Parts: sequence; C-alpha cells; structure tokens
Amino acid sequence: MTPDLSHISPVWGRAVPATLVADRGEGAYLYTTDGRRYLDFTSGIGVTNTGHAHPRVVAAIQAQAAKLLHGQANIVFHEPLIQLTQALAELLPPSLDSYFFSNSGAEILEAAVKLAKAATQRPNIIVFSGSFHGRTHLTMAMTTSKTIYRAGFQPLVPGIFVAPFPYSYRYGWDDDTTTDFCLRELKLLLKSQTAPAETAAMVIEPVLGEGGYVAPPARFMQGLREICDHYGILLVADEVQSGFGRTGKWFAFEHFGIVPDIVVMAKGLASGLPLSGLAANRALMAKWTPGSHGGTYGGNAVACAAAVASIQVLREEGLIENSAQMGGVLQAGLRRLQEDHPEIGDVRGLGLMVATEFTMPTREPWTDRAKAVAARALDAGLLLLTCGSYDNVIRWIPPLMVSEAQIKEALAVFAAGLEG
Repeated sequence: MTPDLSHISPVWGRAVPATLVADRGEGAYLYTTDGRRYLDFTSGIGVTNTGHAHPRVVAAIQAQAAKLLHGQANIVFHEPLIQLTQALAELLPPSLDSYFFSNSGAEILEAAVKLAKAATQRPNIIVFSGSFHGRTHLTMAMTTSKTIYRAGFQPLVPGIFVAPFPYSYRYGWDDDTTTDFCLRELKLLLKSQTAPAETAAMVIEPVLGEGGYVAPPARFMQGLREICDHYGILLVADEVQSGFGRTGKWFAFEHFGIVPDIVVMAKGLASGLPLSGLAANRALMAKWTPGSHGGTYGGNAVACAAAVASIQVLREEGLIENSAQMGGVLQAGLRRLQEDHPEIGDVRGLGLMVATEFTMPTREPWTDRAKAVAARALDAGLLLLTCGSYDNVIRWIPPLMVSEAQIKEALAVFAAGLEG
C-alpha cells in the first residue's frame, strides 16, 4: 500500500524515494514496511554510530523513560545529565571541563557563537568555504556548502566572514601548497575584512562535512591554532558530524595535535535521540551571563541516558578502533575500484568518514555520474548519500560496528553500480 504522505511538509529534501518507509533498524541494516532490507551506509547522516537500536542503548532509554522523561535544567538537574558530564570529561582534554546541552547541531552552533561573543566581547565570526553549520538564521549565514541552504532568505546575520578551506584535490595542489595559500588568505582576511580585535572566533569542521568530506592537512589546523592564540581569537571545532568515533578517534581534532577552545557535538552523541553539546573551559563558560542562553529541552533525561549508554558502547565494544580498521578496509577497496574507474577522481577520509569524488576527465565535477551510482546502489539495497557543493561526492558513513563482511558487501554493490 502506498503511504499517505499528503500531511508531511515537502520542505524535507529527499535523498531516496518518499515511498521508502522504515519499519525497524538493527545494527547496520534498515528494514522497510514493504519487507525490504537495506545496508545502511548513511547512519541517518552520521547519527547511529552504535548501529540501529543497539540493545544497551535501547535498554538505557527504556529504563530512564520509566523514571523521568523531563527535568528542566533551570529547575532540577538529573542523574543522566550529571553522568554524561562525567563521561565526557573522560573523553575530552582536561581544559574542556564544562558542558552545556541543547537539542540539535544548529542550536549548539548558535550557542557556541553566543559564548564566543560573550567571552570576547567581539562581534565577528570567521567560517571556512564549504562549511555546513545549520539552517537556522545565524547558522545559514555560517553555511557555505550549497546555496540551497540560504537562497531566498537574505539578508542573513551580518558579521560572518569566509576563509578558504584547504581542499587540496579541488585546487589541484599538494597539501603544502594548499596549506600555505589558505593560511595566507586567512591572514589577509584579518587585515582586509575583519580586524582581529573584532573577531570573536573561527569556526571550522575538523573534517569538512556537507562540503565534501575533506580532512585538512595537520599543518593547516596547527596554523589556525597559532593565529587564534596570537590574536586572542577562540577556535571552535564543529564536531557535529565528525565526533564520537566517526574518524577513528573520539573527535576529529585529535588527528591534528591541537585542542580547540570550544568543541561542538551532536549526531552520534545519543545514537539517534535529539541531543547536542558544547564543551569549553570553565573560566570561559563563567563569562557567559546566567540566563542569557538556555532552552526548555536541552539535556533531556532520556536523551542523556542514551548518550551515556552510547559512550559506554563505543568504548567497551571497541567501536573507535573498529572505525579506524574498517575505514582502512573501505578505502583500500575503493582505491582498487578507482584503478578501473578514473571518474573516481579522489578517495579520501579518516576512519569511517570516507568520500569518493566523481570528476570528468577535465577534472570538472561529475554530478550525474555520482547520483546515478548512488541510485543503482539503492536499487540493490545499499543506502548511500552524496555531498559536496556539486553533489558529486559519495560519502560513506556506515555505523561504527560495521563488519568487514558488510564493507565487502557494500563494495560489491558499489562496483556493480559503477558498471551499470
């Protein structure tokens, strides 16, 4: 029977046909109401890092739901919230010892910007080309990965300036040349458009997400840290998509030998329940006037219980290590396919945050080819998503408990799609 979708807003862009209706999920698989099974290499856009309906996470949700559904943070604290702060303190550097919680990635990015402005008393923010930080009015202004996210909504929040992200493949340069160029342009931006004394923060995805799954060279991230330290600018790491083991480490910034001033997290934090968080130094948080930010649902009891259980699963079941290992298997398999399919111009990634970028012989983006391969994979039972400004990048984001057999199954489907 065709589902009645007449009451659902069409504003949700569809990556797959609307008739695909999920009935249940289990591990790396989704099962639809029409009886089909799909190998899910989207993880709800990097959310279900522990897999669909992990039994330990489900049990934690059920137990907490029977005790307390909602305890508003302005009125009462609750045990799951306290336990979550303790769990995060074990994962993050000691300097990031104070936490605030909200519901979504966009909300917590707004919180990070408000904190940065409050702490520095400066008005401006620098973001990087290809960024995706959300679709609220402020985060639209910070998002540069696609015009669809902001077209028709101008004027947006002012005081947002864009510096180049070191996307070596797009520039056609080696990492050193790209890094030197991007750091020079950033320094020029601080001389020509937003003075350091007016710049509160630089906000960057340690691995570019919607913009194409691009990991920057370590020297670039270290250069950002040095520039921020020199001018007293706060460095904000948007780990919404790259956090909680997705890149083979708890957080992507760990790959680069730096510590941000503020870390923003969501998606994989609570295995699918709406929860986002912000980590910063206690002294920095103390500059945020009590009552100047908040929210009714942030730090929800059931969501926090799910997050505590998710962190336990990631740690105790070795999913961070599995992410690194299976990411290696996946990239090796993709590179073998690249040898026979030069339209795969680049294979890149960290852990299980992997990209295959499709380009024409002229190195122009090949959007139709990427979308066609993803569509064939869907027909064969494999869920994949595209990304990048031109939608010419297929991103690979399976749950972190994925097995080598499932990786090979996905590669076989992908290979058939390339031949189709």
